[in-house]
Amino acid sequence: MARYITITLEKRGVTARARLLDAEAPRTAEAVWQALPLKGDVFHGKFARNEVYTLVPPFAAEEPGGENQTVTPIPGDLCYFTFEGVLSNPAYGYETGAGTNESRTLIDLAYFYGRNNLLLNGDVGWVPGNVFGTIVEGLDELAAASQDIWMGGARGESLVIERAGEE
Repeated sequence: MARYITITLEKRGVTARARLLDAEAPRTAEAVWQALPLKGDVFHGKFARNEVYTLVPPFAAEEPGGENQTVTPIPGDLCYFTFEGVLSNPAYGYETGAGTNESRTLIDLAYFYGRNNLLLNGDVGWVPGNVFGTIVEGLDELAAASQDIWMGGARGESLVIERAGEE
């Protein structure tokens, strides 16, 4: 039975539907599913190109570790990243409290809406992400709203991830 989630840009009123990749990334899909609903401030990728993400505190009972990883996500991919301390560098431009926590570990939940993405960071090198889901409905609308975030700014926008059921 497939499990589905929704990805919503709250202020822009755009929602896409995604299928969890339970067979390919079972630990990550389950960790995300158990943590839902999740909501956080939106950020647009600087290095990866066509990426929108939110930063949340760790939520998994046990870190899923690497599975179904990529450094070249395609449109519609949902990725999970764990960052420990690296994003606290002021050069990244995150405001105090932007998804931060006392342990300095952050979970980055991202979706990719266009082609030619490359998960390479000049400071740390390759940054593989766990692909745990794929957008199956609403990618075109989400991509247009994401392009508006890139050109118009992310301030005040929230990313909401919720369960959409099982089929």
